[in-house]
Amino acid sequence: MRIIAGKYKKRRLKSVPGYGTRPTSDYNREMLFATEQDVKGKKILDLFAGTGSFGLEALSRGAKWVDFVEFANAAVGTILDNINTLGCGNDCHLYRKKVESYVQSCEDKYDIIFLDPPYNKGLVNPVLSMILERDMLSDGGQIIVEHAKYEDISPENMKYVFREKKGRDTRFSWLDPSLEHSPDHD
Repeated sequence: MRIIAGKYKKRRLKSVPGYGTRPTSDYNREMLFATEQDVKGKKILDLFAGTGSFGLEALSRGAKWVDFVEFANAAVGTILDNINTLGCGNDCHLYRKKVESYVQSCEDKYDIIFLDPPYNKGLVNPVLSMILERDMLSDGGQIIVEHAKYEDISPENMKYVFREKKGRDTRFSWLDPSLEHSPDHD
């Protein structure tokens, strides 16, 4: 796994040992950032951060700040190693917390929230609903969800989806809660 573009381009990232964490692949990150091209100057929240690859890629491409939220010890250690490898500790913070606990107490606003929970565990919609209830996005902000191909966004959250991209086993959904969109997607 590596950083694809920006000031840390081609720098290698560590993966979490074992099979308990599914990092966002280089291919999927490339597709995400080809779609969401402008992260310069944005404040980003990386939930269920795993290796931290999404947030670190965003920092490499000019994001001003990233908050990582992860609870698993092995993943926390991997994120810290990756932050130290890139030398970007002044541009981010890692919270060792359960995502639900972080979201419930969060007072910050973000331009982009990246949500990548473990697949098929029933976490996507409850966490999405909590984010929307807590009004965690800045004006014009959006949520990007990486979820299993057959794990659907609930109807009450689906009205905010304005783009979807499907991979072999993965689906990405972009939500903008300031607008309600038709069920037709890109």
